[in-house]
Amino acid sequence: MTPSTVTGKVMAILGAFAAGDGRLTLTEVCRRADLALATGHRLVAELVGGGLLERLDDGTYRVGVKLWHIGAQAHAATDLRDLALPHMEDLYEATHENVQLAVLREGKALYLERLRGPRSVPVVTRVGTELPLHATGVGKVLLAFAPEALRERVLAEGLAKHTARTITDPVRLRECLVEVRRTGVATTSAEMTAGAHSVAAPVRDTHGTVVAALSLVTGRRTADLRRLVPTVTTAARALSRDVAQHWSGSGDIGGGE
Repeated sequence: MTPSTVTGKVMAILGAFAAGDGRLTLTEVCRRADLALATGHRLVAELVGGGLLERLDDGTYRVGVKLWHIGAQAHAATDLRDLALPHMEDLYEATHENVQLAVLREGKALYLERLRGPRSVPVVTRVGTELPLHATGVGKVLLAFAPEALRERVLAEGLAKHTARTITDPVRLRECLVEVRRTGVATTSAEMTAGAHSVAAPVRDTHGTVVAALSLVTGRRTADLRRLVPTVTTAARALSRDVAQHWSGSGDIGGGE
C-alpha cells in the first residue's frame, strides 16, 4: 500500500534498506517503498542532504552514517552486543571462523554483531542484516524457542529456497525445530549460502527465556562441524550468565512479534 503521509513515505524509504542489501538504486528504493519515482527522488535527495542516506559514485544509495549512529543507540541491543563481544572475540580466537550474534525481529533473524577474519568463509551477513529464520543457524534457534504463534506464521507464509539444501518442507522443519529444542543446538549445511555451514546455540536471560542466538559459520564439513558444538554452547552459556547478571532480559530486543 502506498504511504499517504510524508512521514509514512520517509519511513517506507528507510525501510527499503532493512533487508540488508547495502546498496540500492533509486528505482529499487521506490519499488520497495511503493512510491512514484518523482516522489522518491525528491525525498531521497532530502534524506541524503540530511545525512540519513548516502549517494555513491555509481548512483546507488546506502544508509548514511548519521542514521547508523542513531540506530546504534538502541539501548537493549547495544547492551546485549557489549556483553556478547568478549565472548565472541574468544570464540573467534579459538576458531578463526565467522562469529555471529542475532535476535528475533518481526519474523526474521536480525544480526547485531559479526566477527570474521581472512580465513573465515564468505557469508552474506552484515551487522543490521535480517535473514530468514528457517535457513540460518541462529534463525533456527530463535524460531525453535519462539512463541508457537510465530512459528506457525513463519511456516504458513512459506519457506523460501535459498540453495539446493534449504529446508522448505514444513513437516521436516518442524522435526528439526523439535530437535533444536531438545539439544539446545541448531546446525545448517549450505542452506543459506553454498559452502557455508553453521552451529548455533541459544542465549538466555535470568528466566531462561531465549533472547538471542550465537553462532559459528564455517566452511568445514559435517564431521568437523560437530566438533565445534561444545565450543559454541560453552560460549553461549557464558554469555547467558552475563545476561542474567547484568541485564533484565525482557526479550523485546528485536521485537519478536
